[in-house]
Amino acid sequence: MPYVTVGEENSASIDIHYEDHGLGKPVVLIHGFPLSGRSWEKQVPPLLNAGYRVITYDRRGFGWSSQPVFGYDYDTFAKDLHMLITKLDLRDVTLVGMSMGGGEVARYLGTYGSERVSRAVIVSGIPPFLLKTPDNQSGIDRSVFDGIVAAIAKDRLAFLTAFFADFYNVDKLMGQRISEEVVRDSWNVAAGASPSGTIQCVPTWYTDFREDMRRIDVPTLVIHGDADRIVPIESAGYRTHEMVRGSRLLVLQGAPHGLLWTHAEEVNRALVDFLSGIAVGAPPKTMAA
Repeated sequence: MPYVTVGEENSASIDIHYEDHGLGKPVVLIHGFPLSGRSWEKQVPPLLNAGYRVITYDRRGFGWSSQPVFGYDYDTFAKDLHMLITKLDLRDVTLVGMSMGGGEVARYLGTYGSERVSRAVIVSGIPPFLLKTPDNQSGIDRSVFDGIVAAIAKDRLAFLTAFFADFYNVDKLMGQRISEEVVRDSWNVAAGASPSGTIQCVPTWYTDFREDMRRIDVPTLVIHGDADRIVPIESAGYRTHEMVRGSRLLVLQGAPHGLLWTHAEEVNRALVDFLSGIAVGAPPKTMAA
């Protein structure tokens, strides 16, 4: 399996696993918590069929990547992505980030700029700033994140069961847009992730990406479900659309956080159209503070 080495922990290398398929302009797909590059199963074939080179990778601590006990912060995540892009010498690339992966898109562009990047897509993303503060009243109370950390520390596997119930809105969509087998597979992937990395990722969800968002200077599509129970659209999707100059917003009605599977057809159509230069979603809004 292909890997890029991004660092060391004592006597072992820290390796990021990736998959690289197809020809054409490159598209890098960045997965969400607590899954792996496999979560793009529904998106990879349509993108390959549309003539794109598709790269997926596993964030450190997840999937087939190394599971160090440090480096779970967005400066490091963006550096890992940068090292992958550099190793593969990707240019004119589209970055597509889902959930936590939206943070990599924002921090990468905020830190490394758009020399190698031509487009960006943020799906169910955590930017721009999820924490409720005096200057961010649409955010989420710190107690919610602290409660998640406590639940993972108490029983990580039980937490994952409850998490995926809300990730896919199984009470509404089971048997219609998702099967028990898909939810079980997601649980299995997440259960195999680093216990340390799983718990350390939670505080990264309220990283402040507002400065990064202001630096994004490539065409950007924001996709978010209006029934997202993990990252509410009011706290993230709408704000990202407001902050990224020239971005477009596609709101998927009734879609949960895990819309890559439940609303795969809609997501895939939007991705292919956006990559082709077709206008997708609502038009740009005025830049917000």
